[in-house]
Amino acid sequence: MGRSLRRGLSAALWIVGGALLAYQLWMFGCVVWWTGFNPSTSAFMEDRLEVLQARDPGAELKHRWVPYENISVHLKRAVVAAEDAKFVEHEGFDWEALQKAYEKNLKKGKVVAGGSTISQQLAKNLFLSSRRTPWRKAQEAVITLMLEAVMSKRRILEIYLNVIEWGEGVFGAEAAARYYFGQSAQALRPVQAARLAAMVPNPRFYDRHRATAWLEHKTGIILQRMPAAQLP
Repeated sequence: MGRSLRRGLSAALWIVGGALLAYQLWMFGCVVWWTGFNPSTSAFMEDRLEVLQARDPGAELKHRWVPYENISVHLKRAVVAAEDAKFVEHEGFDWEALQKAYEKNLKKGKVVAGGSTISQQLAKNLFLSSRRTPWRKAQEAVITLMLEAVMSKRRILEIYLNVIEWGEGVFGAEAAARYYFGQSAQALRPVQAARLAAMVPNPRFYDRHRATAWLEHKTGIILQRMPAAQLP
């Protein structure tokens, strides 16, 4: 390999490395900013809006931010019970849940379980597109560490409840409560909260199919688990 080629490769590596570092610093800066200021959108919301506007240029997302105290405690308990029972205990990753998900997927021969924590899901929603790439899980892990290092559990849960998808173009607890039940997120009753939590893994499907036996079954399971859910 000639000297000029080695210099070119070295320069290219420095440029790529510098760009990656700048990207990580930008994301960390966003996380720090969001400890005190609410994100107005997310990467996943922008992805979905692009899809909706490809069908209808005038399409808009249903989304309204509400503070933590204006979200029903029943919904907080329901989401924690359904998505991340050890949320207040772990530091971003529930290794036991990940191991169980891996074993279940291996047995089924396909991906049927995730094991992601609320922090991991928030990392993905805020910064990463819905497109699957080889580096996405690694980047998700890095962002998760950033969130856990900078934000309180309460703030992580507050942002999560305000940005996750709950139906076709429906994002956040307030929009979901009004879309499905015609009332505010603060007024949600236990059964309503459990039903919304049951929809989280596949919200667009359950938006179209609201009376499936599995949704009813999952709602009942979450209702039973809610009293034991620990909140920040």
